Amino acid sequence: MVGVAALTLLGSALPPSIAWVGKALVDSVVAHDHARAERWVAVELVLVTVTLLASRGGGLLRQTLGARLGQLVNVRVLEKALTLDLRDFEDSSFYDQLTRARREASSRPIQVVMQLFDMARGVLTLSGYAALLLSFSPWVCLALALASIPATVSEVYFGRLAFRMRNWRSPDTRRLFYLERILASDDAAKEVKLLGVGSLLLDRYRELGSRIVEEDAALASRRFRWGTLLSLASTGVYYGAYATMVGAAASGRLSIGEMTMYAVAFRQGQDSLQSVLSGLGGMHEHALYLSNLYTYLDRPTHIERETALLANKQERALADKPGDTADSGAAPATAKPKSQTPAHLELRDVSFKYPGSEGWAVRHVSLDIAPGKSLALVGHNGSGKTTLIKLLLGLYVPTEGQVLLDGREVSAIPEDERRDTFSVVFQDFVRFQLTVRENVGFGMPDKLADDSHVIESFEKGGGARLMKKLPAGLDSQLGKWFDTGVELSGGEWQAVALGRAFARDEARVLVLDEPTAALDAEAEHTVFERFRELTQGKTALLISHRLPTVRMADRIVVLEGGELRETGSHDELVKKGGLYASLFELQASGYR
Repeated sequence: MVGVAALTLLGSALPPSIAWVGKALVDSVVAHDHARAERWVAVELVLVTVTLLASRGGGLLRQTLGARLGQLVNVRVLEKALTLDLRDFEDSSFYDQLTRARREASSRPIQVVMQLFDMARGVLTLSGYAALLLSFSPWVCLALALASIPATVSEVYFGRLAFRMRNWRSPDTRRLFYLERILASDDAAKEVKLLGVGSLLLDRYRELGSRIVEEDAALASRRFRWGTLLSLASTGVYYGAYATMVGAAASGRLSIGEMTMYAVAFRQGQDSLQSVLSGLGGMHEHALYLSNLYTYLDRPTHIERETALLANKQERALADKPGDTADSGAAPATAKPKSQTPAHLELRDVSFKYPGSEGWAVRHVSLDIAPGKSLALVGHNGSGKTTLIKLLLGLYVPTEGQVLLDGREVSAIPEDERRDTFSVVFQDFVRFQLTVRENVGFGMPDKLADDSHVIESFEKGGGARLMKKLPAGLDSQLGKWFDTGVELSGGEWQAVALGRAFARDEARVLVLDEPTAALDAEAEHTVFERFRELTQGKTALLISHRLPTVRMADRIVVLEGGELRETGSHDELVKKGGLYASLFELQASGYR
């Protein structure tokens, strides 16, 4: 930055100096002073050489600065993403905001910095030219200023139009990126080919892309017409002033060298002023775009939101119980030492609505999960099972009621402590296009280098057979995104995900969301044969549509429409003859 600033100062002083040396050179030629003319040529050569070196050096520094600043801002964008809530990532308006922020993150900040330097150089250079022109005529300086203003106003106007248009069509831009991903990624390649919808999706991509291009072209055309018209007016002013200078030189009031100097000073001064005013317009446009970045970076973080929610709850509790500040229903979220004992989970009349939704995803659910016990959640799709798990994990804050971990509100527990408490396998687990070691070891990053721990965790998840056929063992690359990658079947990927969950051996709560849905019968049998062994010393939560697999849980909870309908052991629920019994009988009949 200091280097760019120094070269900017140097670069702003050189053009007026070269113009003045040009005047002296022309006057020396007209005076037939050979020796003096040669000296001025040498001086001009030195100035031009310095100008060239300053320009090249400035370009190098700007490129380096741009790369570093772009990387810094992209890191800031990703750092912010790590602090946001799960609900942010499930909000389409947030994705529009994120798209706008990321779209400008790499280029706009450096453009702002460079625009500032260019404007500073333009102002300094313009000051030098103005000093030369004032000796000729103050009116010429005024004409120089007035001729450039309309074009600048035009640039500001069209810059605002471009900004509004790009923000308005952010959803279309995301849709375009999504279609491109479907058409050119391994995630959807199989079904796109088998369904024969490639040409249909490509037509949609082409239609949407063409509309965006046409909108941009229409705006660019208007911008071009007005910019050209106003630039021609500015050129007319220049030649009017130039004609005045030529007339003064022809009448003997100016020397040829002075006329040359003033003509160069006026033309270059006009360009410098245009650059400054254009820079102001550009800064205005950059500021509009950077507002997207700052709006994203200023978005409240998870901690800020939870602190505000907790404060509101405490205020409501105090308002409901005036004069009673001793107990608000849960212990405060003070830091607690790590414990290896199973966790005690409790839901007190919990209800939850997704942001922007009118219906309740979970309604009036109360559960007490004793330490070291296992609980299975059963119900139709959309009954609220996964939502309940997310509430227990603190990924969502209940709209009503409380979720407690060892007597403390889960959402108020520090994130690192909460993360160490839970080990989870979601149904839609991530398939990291990384090595086996990283895919499994991410469950406990501190033990990534511990081969025995990673292998043991992998085998607990049912990966013993897979481990034997991997070409490079733990360092085998998984997925097809990179060279030497090994593609796995759905069941093999699930074994990897289970291994990742079991790698967090210090976790006190194990959550398995459809953990064996893609495993073959033998691998599933192996996992569940060892279920009690694997969950020993932990509180366990299990979601599964395979009812025979939930029989091993100490207690089964049946959800329907977000509400708790039945609870008990497998035998108790079958005898009861309710929803669970009908679901179990329906599945069992398929094997008869």
